[in-house]
This record gives sequence, C-alpha cells and structure tokens, in this order.
Amino acid sequence: MFQQFKNIDKAFKYIRLFSFSLIVANIIICCYVINKAFNIATHEKSKILVLANGKLMEAVSTTRKEVAEVEIRDHVKVFHYYFFTASPDMDAIKKNITKALYLADGSAKAEYDNLQESNYYSGLVASNITQSIDADSVSVNLNSDPAQFIYYGKLRIVRTTSILTRSIVSTGQIRITESVSDNNPHGFLIEKWRIVDNRDITLQKR
Repeated sequence: MFQQFKNIDKAFKYIRLFSFSLIVANIIICCYVINKAFNIATHEKSKILVLANGKLMEAVSTTRKEVAEVEIRDHVKVFHYYFFTASPDMDAIKKNITKALYLADGSAKAEYDNLQESNYYSGLVASNITQSIDADSVSVNLNSDPAQFIYYGKLRIVRTTSILTRSIVSTGQIRITESVSDNNPHGFLIEKWRIVDNRDITLQKR
C-alpha cells in the first residue's frame, strides 16, 4: 500500500514537472511571437510606398554616407559635362558654364577665366567647333577628410576638317554643403579643382 502511495507521489511530481516545463515553453514561445509581431509591425509602419508611372514601389531609406560615393560620382560627372560641353554659340557656352560653376568653388571659376582670357571660347565660336566629354570613371576616396576624387574622361573636339580626342584627368575634393537646390541637387561643392592631364590621344580627318 505504501508502495502505491509512493508511485502516486512520483507520478504527481512528474506531472508537475511536465506542467511547469510546458508553461515555461509556452511563455517563451509567446514572448518570441509577440516580439516578432512587434518587429514586423514596426517594419511595415516604416515602409514608404511611392506611386511612379502607375506602379507602386517601396522607397528604401538610407543614410547619407551609404549613398555619398554614388552621389559624389554623379556630381563630379555633371560638373565636367557642363564645364566642357560647348557649341559654337557663346550664349550656350555661358549657360553651361554657369551651371558648372554652381557645383564648384573659385578654382573652377579661375580655370574658366584663364580659358576666357586666352580667347578659347571665342575661338570655338569663330571656328565652328563643338566640344563634348565622356566620363570613363570617377574614383572617390571617402576615407580622407574632405573626400577626394579623380576624374578620368575623354574630350572630343569636332572641327570642320578633323576630330581630336584628348584625355582629361582632374582632381579635387568635395565639401558637403547640406544646401540642396535646383542648381545643386546633391548639396556638394567641388573644391581645389585642377586638371592634371590634358593630352592628345587621337586625331581623325573628316
């Protein structure tokens, strides 16, 4: 009879241990589910949906540093495009130069003044020369303060009788102005800009 009581007591202990373990496991599972649901709800609330061309797309937020290199490369390319693109029209040249000077400091203005004083632009107009530039690459070093860049491109000068291709390599540094406008959409300013290589590559007859 005592043995039977012992077996009942032992069985009760097992049931109590099993029940306690089950309760603890349920609490852990409930905590995990609540935490997961909270994280999902927070993530869904942070989503920004944008309607573009009739399609609903999710906008992803990133820090300025994550996209800085891409923005700097684009800023540098746009500056060089406006500074070097020219047609035999003084008004068009001045319009492009004005756009370029919004993206850089006095170093770009000094380079423009040198070209202006040497009658470079009046020579383009007088000789019906068109000038265009293609960017090969832009190297950006974000580890330095301020960030440094090296631009590699090719300048194409089309004359009446020939097409001259020249290399363009320039360097400079980037200042973050945080002032974004239509004239400077990235909020960067090129400083200490200088051309380090500008030599002839090919000359083709037309």
